Amino acid sequence: MVFNEEKFVKTQIEELRRVLAGEKALIAVSGGVDSTTCGVLAHKALGDNLICVIIDTGFMRIGEPQWVAALLSKPPLNLPMRIYEGAEQFYNALKGLEDAEEKRKAFRETFYKILGAIAKEENCRFLIQGTIAPDWIETRGGIKSQHNILTQIGINPVEKYGFQVIEPLMYLYKDQVRRVARYLQIPQVLSERQPFPGPGLLVRLVGRFNEEKIRILKKATQLTEGKLSQFNTQQYFAAILDNSNINEVMRDKIDKMRLEVEEALQVNGLNVNVQILRNKATGVKGDVRAYGHIAALEVFKNRDVYIPPVRELVKLHVNLVAKNPEFTRILYLISGKRTGDYLIAVRAVTTRDFMTASVADIPPSVLAELASEITAESGNIAAVYYDITQKPPATVEFE
Repeated sequence: MVFNEEKFVKTQIEELRRVLAGEKALIAVSGGVDSTTCGVLAHKALGDNLICVIIDTGFMRIGEPQWVAALLSKPPLNLPMRIYEGAEQFYNALKGLEDAEEKRKAFRETFYKILGAIAKEENCRFLIQGTIAPDWIETRGGIKSQHNILTQIGINPVEKYGFQVIEPLMYLYKDQVRRVARYLQIPQVLSERQPFPGPGLLVRLVGRFNEEKIRILKKATQLTEGKLSQFNTQQYFAAILDNSNINEVMRDKIDKMRLEVEEALQVNGLNVNVQILRNKATGVKGDVRAYGHIAALEVFKNRDVYIPPVRELVKLHVNLVAKNPEFTRILYLISGKRTGDYLIAVRAVTTRDFMTASVADIPPSVLAELASEITAESGNIAAVYYDITQKPPATVEFE
């Protein structure tokens, strides 16, 4: 059936008014297209009975909570925004956690406890949120636990947090949400904004959480988005990983992968290094989650880092994954100085619906410039890589 955004908006406004019957509702808006569209739709339906909050989790971009609140509260949207400072609560809940699923669940619990407290304070029985189809599909399929999925996995929000959840967008995909946003006349800076996960930069902070990592990642994110915004990509970002490997226990695998890289790129094998990182990354195979190894490739020519065209790197990735299915992520070195506790991975993809994604063809010179800017910002970054993995086997995000 052909999707009609005008009919969808009319139907959802009528349904929200019917369900709430004059009661107040709470919504958490992040500035992403899903929550913003949901917030504008709900505001049209409920007017002053909608309470809009931005929860500053500590995992948003630099200055983002203030920017989003200012943009959403002025014409033409006029949403009644307030910011809740929650970074300390989130950092305390995540301290020492390393596993991707454990971190997502700790984030979810903290997020909804805060919303539960706000709902109680405001005497709200309803929480409206911008869940879309890929969120619950990936969660129910076991690919990853989206922070905003509750009832679909058996959590009763009324019993646990004190509110009933309403999800007007839950059967829409990202392209449909953008169509609704345009129809609602949401400014282009928001309607066309690249997706930003609910847990924010947490899903791009791979491995054990600490506050130094999030500080470095926030700056790398700012630089990456500034440099790559000129290209026609649907998602582009930086992720941070630990500079730690398990090379000694996977020596045979490394030797085989080195030969495969040598053959694919037609380079001398003496100039090829392969690392198997200690961190792992979430991937997808079929409709199920695959938590697999990350290979970091380094190729040199005349002692300089060799960066071939991205299309050659994508062919290399396809070949490597076919022969090494236990790997869900392949990274390729852009710049490195060897010393430092952390690695940065730059990811850029093109996609229509985020169920599949292709690696974006960013010029090697641009990647090199970006890597130089990132490493200049922190002496604790050992190397910068470009993520050359398609979806599948990788998810778009790292965790």
